[in-house]
Amino acid sequence: MENKQKTYIFIGRSGCGKGTQIDLVSKKLKEVTPEIGINYISTGQDLRKFWEGDSYTHKLSKEIVEKGDLQPEFLVTYLWGKDLVEDMNGNEHLILDGTPRRLNEAEVLDSAVRFYRRENPTVIYVNVSREWAKDKLLKRGRHDDTDEGIDERLDWFDRDVVPAIDYLKNNPTYNFVDINGEQTIEEVFAEIEEKIQL
Repeated sequence: MENKQKTYIFIGRSGCGKGTQIDLVSKKLKEVTPEIGINYISTGQDLRKFWEGDSYTHKLSKEIVEKGDLQPEFLVTYLWGKDLVEDMNGNEHLILDGTPRRLNEAEVLDSAVRFYRRENPTVIYVNVSREWAKDKLLKRGRHDDTDEGIDERLDWFDRDVVPAIDYLKNNPTYNFVDINGEQTIEEVFAEIEEKIQL
């Protein structure tokens, strides 16, 4: 009998629209399995909440983000690891957003997936080109979406995130689905639904 608790790891460049797709997948899961809760872990949300603190560690972390640099792996892993430790009860869907961001983090995440005995975890790679992502981010017009800032984020994805994606793609534990993100929201969701059989 197939385990009803699903594990979805969403990965994609900035601007790929994965947040919107996570909302749609979550809504569908609630319709199909109302008896099962959803543990949604967003590294970005965790970091923004973390920066509201005023300890020495918070101060150092804020300095890093203000310079536009990447947070250290230990801190990011600590944040989503803490979420898992405190919130997992064994009867929930698990949706991860914004992790892994580096190869080492992918290996740690894999150890967590195994520890929690998550069966058939699925990586949903919302795949868009660098050019497509940059165009979307420039049109979005957030304060940090400058030409230089966007290029830095896209460089970081190519340099650090792609090896993590390759690790998961080549790991037989994971069902890896490559989704064409350069479609309408509805078309992207339809492709996800079809490939993960929601």
